[in-house]
Amino acid sequence: MHSINFQNQKLTPCKIVCIGRNYVEHIKELNNEIPDEPVYFIKPNSAIGDRLIARKGLHYEAEICFLIEDKKIAGVGFGFDLTLRNIQSKLKAKGLPWERAKAFKNSAIFSKFVAIKDWQGLEIELYKNGELVQKGSVELMIYKPDFLIKDIDNIFGLDDGDIIMSGTPKGVGEVKAGDIFEGKILQNGKILIDVNYKANKEALPKNSS
Repeated sequence: MHSINFQNQKLTPCKIVCIGRNYVEHIKELNNEIPDEPVYFIKPNSAIGDRLIARKGLHYEAEICFLIEDKKIAGVGFGFDLTLRNIQSKLKAKGLPWERAKAFKNSAIFSKFVAIKDWQGLEIELYKNGELVQKGSVELMIYKPDFLIKDIDNIFGLDDGDIIMSGTPKGVGEVKAGDIFEGKILQNGKILIDVNYKANKEALPKNSS
């Protein structure tokens, strides 16, 4: 089982509940419709990884991520909801589930998590090769954290250590080998998390030449 770091302790999430289409501008950039209820999908524990590996069709989606304890937000972290956009587009066109494009191994990459008292004033920033490409805040979310926690618990149940990935703002794009990413989580202008990732080239199978 894969773990995340919270207050210098290792925790093992049972599941990661992801919210799709939670920022209006991101919905528009992918030409999707604004939903009349939250769009949920789940990544398994096996999706958690610690390496950013470039592969064909891979897109980054930076997200404010919440760690749950006692059905409340205990901590916040930076996360990548990595998406195989080419595969997702094919699945969506056929009306099929997204798991192949969203829940594969190493598709959920997290920073450490830090304790917070509330979610007000939280923001996220993502820089790609030094350029700001994504920026958003909880105020821009269609469905706010308090609602999401109650709704998710009613549907799926929430266990201690579960993670909620709260959606991505506009500015998603392709991951290429050699790209340098810097992700930040801020609260009321104060940096809580500042993490860096370098996209590595996908390793070829051992029998490939």
